Amino acid sequence: MKAMAVESARVRSAWQGRISGCLLGKPVEVLSFEQGRSGLESYLRKADSLPLRDYVPLLEGSIVERLGKNCCRDQIVRAEPDDDINYTLIALILLEENGAQLETADVARAWLRLLPAGATWTAERAAYRTLLDNMADEFVNGAAPGFDLSECSDNEYCEWIGAQIRADLYGWVSPGRPALAATMARRDASLSHRGEGVHGAAFIAALGAAIAACDDLNDAIDEALEHIPADSRTASAVRFGRALAGKTDAVDRLHDRYEGMSPVHTLNNLALVIWAMCASDGDFGAAIGDAVSAGWDTDCNGATVGGLMGLMGVPIPDAWTSPWNGRVCVSLAGCDELALDQLVARTVAVAESISASFFTNADVVGRVS
Repeated sequence: MKAMAVESARVRSAWQGRISGCLLGKPVEVLSFEQGRSGLESYLRKADSLPLRDYVPLLEGSIVERLGKNCCRDQIVRAEPDDDINYTLIALILLEENGAQLETADVARAWLRLLPAGATWTAERAAYRTLLDNMADEFVNGAAPGFDLSECSDNEYCEWIGAQIRADLYGWVSPGRPALAATMARRDASLSHRGEGVHGAAFIAALGAAIAACDDLNDAIDEALEHIPADSRTASAVRFGRALAGKTDAVDRLHDRYEGMSPVHTLNNLALVIWAMCASDGDFGAAIGDAVSAGWDTDCNGATVGGLMGLMGVPIPDAWTSPWNGRVCVSLAGCDELALDQLVARTVAVAESISASFFTNADVVGRVS
């Protein structure tokens, strides 16, 4: 696969798509967790929003009003803080500070400096707790960890979705270099995840990198599959999701296959993501709308699908981007709001820096060969 020059327009669309998809899924995330697919569909039906092709309407007195009002249709003035966007910004900062040579220890130090423990969940919170309990006092300032960092990923959530939602930007900045993207994603993921949790992150990063260099989505999926074990359950989930495109009972089949699995596991959500993209026929609203209305981890899936569709160059109607006015809010230390233009410029600069150093830095090349 040929390495490609970064395109600012693709990066902008990736950010726009990721943020818009996240905003779409955010108000119904807890509803989906607590009431399942039936509760989610009931809400959307009452709101006259099936199929879902616009931001979620607000129904008074609902759990959505209590937890997600500011992300509902006609209520949005900015992109509200969310862990999906927090982690994308952390990945950007990591690459600004370390380039493609970033290590898992760099990820840990970035979390300690930037990420409030209260803004973490499941595997990330477990890894954070292990860090705080065991690290050397000066680890955050560059000293050795003082313990084996792999202990952080020894947790019951290590194959859940957290690492997958941290991986997107590694693909955005590596167009045509899926091996590099997957390697960076693995180093990030390995702080908190193992097994399928790491494979899911590597696949999403590789897919983002492959999209820029492939003629169509299926070719990009095939390329990304080359960067995870063929016999992994992650690869099986990707193949299953792709095979469901065009099936009228696709959502039923997804829920049947993964019945009893946590709604925030890597495998079920990845299969859903791939199905939504492959079934969308290049329609951005259909892709994120179907990804969210199908249930499970709604904001994560909306964000992942939206970012990848944007990266493909799929047109994103103004109705998705104009409500949040280019304002991107996060909950990181020292940073609460950024402008979209700023995020795009910084991401392009990182991609250009990585591209310039790729063939001259033997350390990077050696690690991804």
